[in-house]
Amino acid sequence: MSVSETSLFQKFFNSEKAGGLILIACTAISLFIANSSFGDSFIHFWHMPAALHIGQLDIPFRLEEWINDLLMTIFFLLVGLEIEREIYIGELSSFKNAVLPALAAIGGMVIPALFHFAFNHGKPEQAGIGIPMATDIAFSLGVLSLIGKRIPLSLKIFLTALAIIDDLGAVIVIAVFYTTTFSFFYLSLALLLIVILLFLNKMQVLSLWVYLTAGIVLWYFLYRSGVHPTLSGVLLAFTIPFRKHMERPPSYVLQHALHKPVNFFIVPLFALANTAIHLPPSWKAEIFNSNSLGISLGLVLGKPLGIVCFSLLGIGLGIAKLPEGMNITKLIGMGLLAGIGFTMSIFISNLAFSSDPALIQSSKVAVLIASLLAAILGWLVIKASSAKENIHPIQG
Repeated sequence: MSVSETSLFQKFFNSEKAGGLILIACTAISLFIANSSFGDSFIHFWHMPAALHIGQLDIPFRLEEWINDLLMTIFFLLVGLEIEREIYIGELSSFKNAVLPALAAIGGMVIPALFHFAFNHGKPEQAGIGIPMATDIAFSLGVLSLIGKRIPLSLKIFLTALAIIDDLGAVIVIAVFYTTTFSFFYLSLALLLIVILLFLNKMQVLSLWVYLTAGIVLWYFLYRSGVHPTLSGVLLAFTIPFRKHMERPPSYVLQHALHKPVNFFIVPLFALANTAIHLPPSWKAEIFNSNSLGISLGLVLGKPLGIVCFSLLGIGLGIAKLPEGMNITKLIGMGLLAGIGFTMSIFISNLAFSSDPALIQSSKVAVLIASLLAAILGWLVIKASSAKENIHPIQG
């Protein structure tokens, strides 16, 4: 990495870790209020009707749906811009550097999915197979930041690259497996609009307003097509120009502008709305049902198992190597931190069980418990490894 690229990453990491800590606080606040005497009013607030009717435009959303389907599109736009940046100038720009986090991310998606599948094969709950596949980048980096300055930059970069590839995998899962209704006409319009935007990119049209205005139309086309409209954020990101040798390419400008609104407003608001969960007396029993076990074990065991095994496979084949400052113990710790599913896992829970509120709630509880356990275990493993290295420094 060049000095400018390292500076860009440090800014990104500092933003993400602060956002992660706010995310933790919002979750705790939401759960506390939802289970207090104000709980019913708090939960009802997020479920209030907030339909939009303008002429032929009819979007019958509740307040929670505006957050999940519209504001989270901006979150996905930022995810897409981060992926684009990594491909052009980050860890994913070099095949040699990208192999290890890519293998780790694949293992961290496949093995958790198999855990869930093993518990829920042939049951309606099998639809939740995508829930334990996700990693929450803000939450995981937030926990990593709590260890302090002893963490090598290479570990932060590895976890970020892994989580970004993981997010891309989650986007593909959402697009392929969680599209319920389908309109070929509106999907065709969406694809045509993407082609037009790519052509404008090629023609050196650099005005962000052109792309953002088209992004609103793209969101509506995808909404009407049956494909989840938040995917318009990722698709739009890849049409926005990123020029490698340009000082401030439009993609970078937009990414920089979105970081604080997304990390300090949109994602915390998502957490408040989606963790407003009233825990019934039966919630302790529900964490041991097949779906909850598939989610919890997928995140806490499947994630680190997949990440470590696929990483070691790549190293054994000679196509990947551990970055400087990384060892097997830290790799296990990284795998555990990647088990913090939170935002993406909760988002997929809403899609997987959209017709079963009780199953959505139990899935969210499983995600919260597993994410908390993965965070604690990951923090302990990496902190212990770092402390041991400080006591017994590696001899050159």
